[in-house]
This record gives sequence, C-alpha cells and structure tokens, in this order.
Amino acid sequence: MAFPLSPSFNPSIARNRIACFSKKQHRHVITKDTEVVVVDRDTARATSAGAMLERIMKRLRSVAVVPIVIASVQISALVAPLVDYVASPGAAEAVLYSPDTKVPRTGEVALRKAIPANANMKAIQDTLEDISYLLRIPQRKPYGTMEGNVKKALKIAVDEKNSILASIPAELKERASLVHASLIEGKEQDADKVSVNLASTLDTVAELELLQAPGLSFLLPEQYAQQYPRLSGRGTVAFTIEKGDGSTFSPVGGEQKNTATIQVVIDGYSAPLTAGNFAKLVMDGAYNGTKLNCINQAVISDNGVDKNTGYSVPLEIMPSGQFEPLYKTTLSVQDGELPVLPLSVYGALAMAHSEASDEYSSPYQFFFYLYDKRSAGLGGISFDEGQFSVFGYTTTGRDILPQIKTGDVIRSAKLIEGQDRLVLPKES
Repeated sequence: MAFPLSPSFNPSIARNRIACFSKKQHRHVITKDTEVVVVDRDTARATSAGAMLERIMKRLRSVAVVPIVIASVQISALVAPLVDYVASPGAAEAVLYSPDTKVPRTGEVALRKAIPANANMKAIQDTLEDISYLLRIPQRKPYGTMEGNVKKALKIAVDEKNSILASIPAELKERASLVHASLIEGKEQDADKVSVNLASTLDTVAELELLQAPGLSFLLPEQYAQQYPRLSGRGTVAFTIEKGDGSTFSPVGGEQKNTATIQVVIDGYSAPLTAGNFAKLVMDGAYNGTKLNCINQAVISDNGVDKNTGYSVPLEIMPSGQFEPLYKTTLSVQDGELPVLPLSVYGALAMAHSEASDEYSSPYQFFFYLYDKRSAGLGGISFDEGQFSVFGYTTTGRDILPQIKTGDVIRSAKLIEGQDRLVLPKES
C-alpha cells in the first residue's frame, strides 16, 4: 500500500518528497512518563485482532452442540470485520484511483494534445488519437473501427480545408497549405497498415495546429500580465549536462562522454507564466553551472538561494477541458480533475514549490520527474499529479536522465527556439 505525499516540495528539508512509502514504515510514538515506546502500527493492529480472534474461537469451541456449518458461518461473520480492520487502510491511506487510461504517456503526446487549434483540427486529432489508443488493445484489434476513424479524419480534412486554413496568419498560409496537402495525400486508408503511418500523420497534424496557434488563446489576468514574463507559444531549451565525478554518460547509440545533451520543449500555451519565467532565466544564463541533485523519482536543481533572479510565479495548472489555467489552485485527481500537462510522464519538467507558500512556484528551482508506474496509483497516475506547475517535457535525451547523479552539473542551458515568443514585463 502506498501513501500520497504532501504536495509541499522542499528538497533542502527532505530529500524524498516525491516518493511512496510502505505502510510498514509508519510508526506511532507513545510517551508514558519518561519512558518512550515505539510501537509499529501494523503489529499493534495484528496483535489486537489476533487476541480477539482467539477469544472468539475459544467461545465457539465451548459450545459443543453448535453444528459445524453454523460454526463456520459464525466464524466467517466474526472474522471478516477483523480482516477488514487489519487490511483496509483509512481514507487518507487509500490508493489514488483514476480509471482514465487515455492520459498521455509520452511528452510528445502530451504536447500534441495541449496545442490550441480550431474545432476541425481538434476533431481530426481526436479521431487519430483514438486509433492510437485502440492499437494498444491486446490480441484482437478493432480494425473496422480504426478504418472508420481514418475515413472520418480524411473527410474533415478535405471538406473543411477552407475553415482549417482560414485561422492561420497570412504569412504562414503557404506553409500551411503544403502541410495540409501532405496530410491528405499521406493518409493511409487501409486499417491493417494504419499503425505504420499513424505517428507521422499525427506529427503533421501537430505541425498544422501550431501554425494555427501563433499566440495564447486566452487573456492572462491583468495583474499577472504586467508583473511576470510570459511565453506566448512553444520554446526549446538545450541542456548540456556534465558529470561531476569524472565518469561518463552512455547515450543510446553514441559513444561515452563526460557530457550529454538533453532537450526539452516548454509550453507557453498551457503554462505561459511558468514557461516565461524559466525561458528568461535560461536566456540570462542563470542555470549555467547549476548543480543537480537526485532524489526518489526526480532530478532537481539547486534552490538558487544564492541567485537573486527569477520570479515567484503563482502555481499555474490548466485543467483538461478548460481554456485557461487556474492560479494558486491544485487539482483533485480523486474527483476526476486532470491537467492538460500531466506530471505522470517520464521526463516531465516542473517547478518546485516556493519555500514561502505552496500557492507559488519557486522562482528558480525546477525538476525532471522520473515517472515510475510502480510508484503510481491505479490508472497510472502519480500521487503528486495536479500539485505542481508542469510546463514542458524532455523530448531528446530521456535515456540520459536516469544516468544523472547528485553532483552532476548543468554546464549550459540555452533557449534555442522561442526567443521571439518571450514577452517581458514592462519593468524589465
């Protein structure tokens, strides 16, 4: 049984905040006069239940005239509540439950689903994403349904061409027309072969959607727009990580070196303030030379207390199905609330909480989340889902993340795409 952790994230106080602990690790301390006794909660429960069970069995044995069948029923009726008492956790200890199996499992899928686009393009994307989901069904796959989805997407792309291209800025229409043509011509209508072309087709859809969404699709609260940097779109950051102990990285398909490159895409469409603050820090060189620390399920940067830079941005999370982010508010995953940018993806990029308040993100400290389904609740959702400002995903170098050790250093961090989408507040 696993326990959800407190959403507060302060690695200087506790190095294992993103973790799940066994119930056996929790102990009660009972103080009596000057004597301190440590009692294991499970042992106490089991001992109490065992003693009670022995008393019940003793009473049943003393009643010789009771038929065996009736005795068995009585034992079951009396023992069942005890088993429930010992085995069942309290409400606060319950495993997080989420039946939503369509939560994105890779950064690429999460980023693709987060692009704001017109209704026709989203209809095409949703139809193709359904095929991707159906392909994961084991054994016999519903190829007939998938073929119908392909034809539906193709029909929308052909019939709604003018509507799709109308929302694209004039300077991008020529490029958009070429992408639209490749979307139609490259569509595979044979359901048996759809898996071969599905990934590239979805990439084409995402490219066309990005051309449709040159800026934010919502207005920021006025006080935030004037106070914080913002990223009105996507950006790409390249990290060069250096081994601190002189050892080497072993990238897949590459030679061993003491440095490695990781690229992340940061998403201003869903987290404009958080991504904007991070992009500004990168452009200012604030992360060059920053040491990294490894804790359970995360690679986290130093807290930057010696760096007078960055903004403490309000916690920023866009719920799935909504058109703008929520601020200073966490999501209740138990009640079905899920973010557009989920934490439950290996290589997710998020800001730690501010030391002053969980309603704000740290002005500097970020972490890579090393998602592990073995430490997640039912449905594969992290226990910390909906508690942090996630603003991007690792797209290149995911194989490097588990090789990072405490003491490794960010030699450099560069914003290689998206500089033109970074908007600074007037006082800057």
